[in-house]
Amino acid sequence: MQIATWNVNSLSVRLPQVLDWLADNPVDLLALQELKLSDDKFPLEAFAQAGYQAAWFGQKTYNGVALISRSEPTDLVRNIPGYADEQSRVIAATIETAQGPLRVVNGYFVNGQDPESEKFVYKMQWLDALREWLRGELAQHPRLVLLGDFNIAPEDRDSYDPEGLRETIHHTSAERRQFRELLELGLSDSYRMFEQPPKSYSWWDYRMLGFQKNRGLRIDHVLVSDALKAQVKACVIDRAPRKWPKPSDHAPVIVTLDL
Repeated sequence: MQIATWNVNSLSVRLPQVLDWLADNPVDLLALQELKLSDDKFPLEAFAQAGYQAAWFGQKTYNGVALISRSEPTDLVRNIPGYADEQSRVIAATIETAQGPLRVVNGYFVNGQDPESEKFVYKMQWLDALREWLRGELAQHPRLVLLGDFNIAPEDRDSYDPEGLRETIHHTSAERRQFRELLELGLSDSYRMFEQPPKSYSWWDYRMLGFQKNRGLRIDHVLVSDALKAQVKACVIDRAPRKWPKPSDHAPVIVTLDL
């Protein structure tokens, strides 16, 4: 079974790219972030024609998340229960597999913009709420995957300039502590379960030839619960779509599980 995450930075703009990518990479489930469209604009028929079902949580202009899957997503949750949030950032669902139900939580984590800003305070509060909700989700669903655009580079090796960017957004000690606390719930960073090429990133700025110079960050992650850890067989970043005309600034991350 293959599961992927991809921040598409506007599904209305990049729907053809997503469909082309799925044709070449027929994953069982694709988690999308930054749909940037309202629920009524979601292209359900296009995914149905490609052989997929979908659950989505949109928002006009900003944010938005979706799960595109071969099997019907059930037991849907949108946003973090008990945490008041006007932003469409989380969608969770249960997917049936040959070995039983799999809980999938797809998040477009808060950016935070600047460590001294109110948006960073929001980011910390949002992460606290996510962690406490996930604690219960893991108790109820031991087979769980948390994936999406985390907007956190967990370690120095996940940044093209760890010294120059130290304690800036995505690199702060507070954000990295939050990432570690997610792992301490009983989750593992599937990408780091394997030997990976140095300077491997999932996001590159559009400006200043960021992709061409590999000035990137690894901020898109797939975390798997302890109950799934032994089933993880590979995790890769697919840089190919970042080379396409008018691409998203993020690349897909794909995990392969023996399920």
